[in-house]
Order: sequence, then structure tokens, then C-alpha cells
Amino acid sequence: MSPRKAAWLNLPNFLTSLRLLAVPVVVFYIRDGQYWLAGWLFGAAAFTDILDGAAARWTGANTQVGAYLDPIADKCLLSGVYLALAWAHIVPWWLVAIIFGRDIYILVAVGIFMLFTPLRRFPPSIWGKVSTFVQICTAVIWIAHVIFGTRVLTELSSAMLWPCVGFTVWSGLDYTWKGILAYRKY
Repeated sequence: MSPRKAAWLNLPNFLTSLRLLAVPVVVFYIRDGQYWLAGWLFGAAAFTDILDGAAARWTGANTQVGAYLDPIADKCLLSGVYLALAWAHIVPWWLVAIIFGRDIYILVAVGIFMLFTPLRRFPPSIWGKVSTFVQICTAVIWIAHVIFGTRVLTELSSAMLWPCVGFTVWSGLDYTWKGILAYRKY
């Protein structure tokens, strides 16, 4: 195998690939009402998001494949989980609409930038990372709420909707602002 072909075969990209492979299984478990399994697998898959970044920094194994694959894996995991949770009547559909709306908005904006500008790099922002973290925490709490049904988890799951929405919208605004600044340079 040539070094060029093997360069993307590394621990960080393997962990990211595992996250992608977990998506249909987690969605199946949610749809099948196996929330305990879904929660554990989702938590493990979400943890690979931390591990792949740490492994890439620690080993110096940053690749272009990983730079593209990591956010795709994040979006697939979160989109799949939120769709399944809404389909199972666990989270409200309006929350899913806000999360998807922001993601679609960003994809359309990136597409427009790629069509009409020479910009090709769209690094994640700190607010995008915070939004992803809060979305993961929100999903974990909602799944735990379904499993355990305690009063504390009921109140916490409802309360988590608002930070989730807030950080999702704020990160969309932040990406908009960064896009405007990048456009002004060209």
C-alpha cells in the first residue's frame, strides 16, 4: 500500500468511522424502544468525538480525510439521534427543526461560498463545538429521562431544551459573522 493511500488510515479516522457506523444502530435502538442500549451506544459514539480529536493532536495524525469526516460523523450521529427521538415522541419536533435548520443553513451558505468565492476552508468555530457538546448533553439527558423517569431528569430534560436552542442558534449566527468577514477579505 502506498504511503499516500495509507496516510488516512490512522487511529483518529478509525474512531470517527466507528462513530459513523454507530449511527444506524443507535437510531434502530431508539426506534425499537431499547433506550438503555441506545443511550450507552450513543454515549460511547459521542465520546469518540473527544477521543479522535485528542488522538489526532497527540499522534500528529491530522489528515484532510479526518477534517472532512469528523463533522460529517457528528452531524450524522446528532441528526439521526434527534430524528429518532422526535419520531419516538421523546423530544419536540420544533427542536429538531431548529437543529436541522441551522445545519441546512450552514450547508447552503458553504455551497454559495464555494460557488462564488475562492474560499475552501471552513474551520469549526468554538461556538459550533459548544453547540455540538450541548446537543450531545441534551440528547443524553432526554434518553436518561426516558430510561429512569425521575422528577429531576424530567425537569432537567425540559430545561436543557433552551440552552440547546440558544447555542444552536448562536453558533449559526457566529458562522454567519465569520462568513461575512471571510467574504470581505475577497
